[in-house]
Amino acid sequence: MSNTIDPSLLLSNYKPPERKTGSQILGKDDFLKILLVQLQNQDPLNPLEDKEFIAQMANFSTLEQMVNMTTMLEKFIQSQNRNLVLQYSELIGKEVQWEKTEVDESGQEVTTTMSGIVKSVLQKNNEIVLELEDGTTVSSNLITKVSVPTAEEA
Repeated sequence: MSNTIDPSLLLSNYKPPERKTGSQILGKDDFLKILLVQLQNQDPLNPLEDKEFIAQMANFSTLEQMVNMTTMLEKFIQSQNRNLVLQYSELIGKEVQWEKTEVDESGQEVTTTMSGIVKSVLQKNNEIVLELEDGTTVSSNLITKVSVPTAEEA
């Protein structure tokens, strides 16, 4: 019987398990918890300096205001997105122009100016799409010109 060591048991082959702890982003609650733990565990003979404490509280206040501002900005953007259909409804009955780029048989890009009269406006996946009288749909991002149709077009 031989006394050999299994190579899989060597320390050089050991890979510690990956640790995953919560979110990678610290929020205001996490910051406050860290501050409270720091205050609880401070050395009574060498307490936290007033300047350090004030600076940390200022950081906490700034962080809280930034979170509040982000929340309000998100609400503002959502309210603006809800009004897009109403804003673009002013285009109904107007002539719009856009450029359409295609590749021809020779591999060259050919840009054509297209136009049509807007019949309706709809919103798909937070994007405004214009439906024209001929059934064509055009993204509002492609529109290059808006005008009142002439008497012949109307």
